[in-house]
Amino acid sequence: MTKVSHIKFVTLFAITVLLTTSLALQYAPAAFAKPVTGPGDRVCGDKLCSSQSGPDAEQEREKMREQVKSGTIPEEEPEAPTEPAPKMEKKMEEKRMGEKMEHEWKTASDTIKSMQDPGVGHETHQLAIILPPSDKVYKGILSYSASESIQLVALHGPLAEGEDGGQAIWTPDGKTKFALTFIDPKTAMGSWAFTGNALAVHTMKTDQFTVSYSVNYMKKEMSDTVKTGTLTSMQDPGVGHETHQLAIILPPSDKAYSGLLTYTASEPIQLVALHGPLAEGEDAGQAIWTPDGKTKFALTFVDAKAPAGTWMFSGNALAVHTMNTKQFTVSYSVVAGQ
Repeated sequence: MTKVSHIKFVTLFAITVLLTTSLALQYAPAAFAKPVTGPGDRVCGDKLCSSQSGPDAEQEREKMREQVKSGTIPEEEPEAPTEPAPKMEKKMEEKRMGEKMEHEWKTASDTIKSMQDPGVGHETHQLAIILPPSDKVYKGILSYSASESIQLVALHGPLAEGEDGGQAIWTPDGKTKFALTFIDPKTAMGSWAFTGNALAVHTMKTDQFTVSYSVNYMKKEMSDTVKTGTLTSMQDPGVGHETHQLAIILPPSDKAYSGLLTYTASEPIQLVALHGPLAEGEDAGQAIWTPDGKTKFALTFVDAKAPAGTWMFSGNALAVHTMNTKQFTVSYSVVAGQ
């Protein structure tokens, strides 16, 4: 073999090896891909039987060998985008829109007839459910017109074991318990701003009633300022309040809260909002609450004279209070912003 022929042979051999390696790399991913089968295809292990045997398959392999030798391997066409991707994006967008709408205001209007109250101890009462129990917190305003005077109902919960501590309770089975805000406006028509995990209207009679209503509401996910809870009071830490009890719902913050509270307690309570802390000299005759005589807050103190109700508030802290030494229990739903 001449020197020139030897060089040609080595060059041709190198090109063949490179082409073979390139081909192996080009087609290697296909070995890990799951074969797509059509109707009537048979699968043998990880390969289609119909595509790996018979004279047609042998001709295809021979054709591939020739292409390798000649260096004319056709380039693999890029895969067309598959249909599931846009469908998945559409589903994700629909989910995002659903979650967004869940936190937007909604309005519903209807006329419904009451049914026998399914609550234990309420068998001789009637109930019309407007917003069913939810693990999210409702906030809204209800306007109604009924065929007779009704009571307004908001539920909070369900309660954890041991949280029923004297506040009004509603239960369908004696096991699952909700705290009950029960307001008797002694009228057949009116409006009510509310928060809670369910909303209904009620009578203490066996006869059905009819109620027409419009409700504007939103459902909110739980957070530091949106919550349903049950608290046992503690001794009020304020100077001069040592014989009082306090249950803090929203702790002091440098940003003001603004929102709506619906509550039910084991005894009549007072509502408390704090403003501040005050700068030196700003305490000039208004009611003051202070934990140490130095840090001072202005005090909004409203005596509700009832164990249950709703309060629209703003302030740097929110609490409920009694002037007794004995502990009390309060269940509530609050929706606030900052």
